Amino acid sequence: MDPVAEFLADRYGRWACGWNWSVGEGDVDGGVVEVWCCSSDSVSTPIATAPLVVEALQEWRGWLEDLAERFAALAPPGNTTAPSADCWYWERACTRLVTVVADRTQAESGWYGHCMQVLEWFLAYNGIDEQRAREIVKSAVGGRFGSWIAPDVTVVDAVSSHFAQTVAKN
Repeated sequence: MDPVAEFLADRYGRWACGWNWSVGEGDVDGGVVEVWCCSSDSVSTPIATAPLVVEALQEWRGWLEDLAERFAALAPPGNTTAPSADCWYWERACTRLVTVVADRTQAESGWYGHCMQVLEWFLAYNGIDEQRAREIVKSAVGGRFGSWIAPDVTVVDAVSSHFAQTVAKN
């Protein structure tokens, strides 16, 4: 962990670790933070760099808060993972989350890594064990996404359908 991320995580909590997860190719690429690129491009003087770090942290926090709202809105009724849960809710959630992550990351370098993480977070939000969530997402995505290209509708539909069917079997 870099010293700034370590400081921010110690000060604010683990959520702050994504402060420099930049769009495109940066120190940590495939993320949603637009204000920060990488140390070589973003760090200058302490007076100039500190506000960029703060802005990047706020941008990251805003993204996490946006995801929390989306997770609440997309959760199946009763926030249940019972087999009787309607696959439609899981499929709709996957489609919307893949779409918003592709948009926010601009589908640039390594965006699909964060997309898979967001899907795992959504499953965890809904009470699915971390290891099982990872298996579900890996099975659903299965290498269908690539860097520098947003998935087309048929790919998103296939991923979302597989995601929903696998969750419903849980």
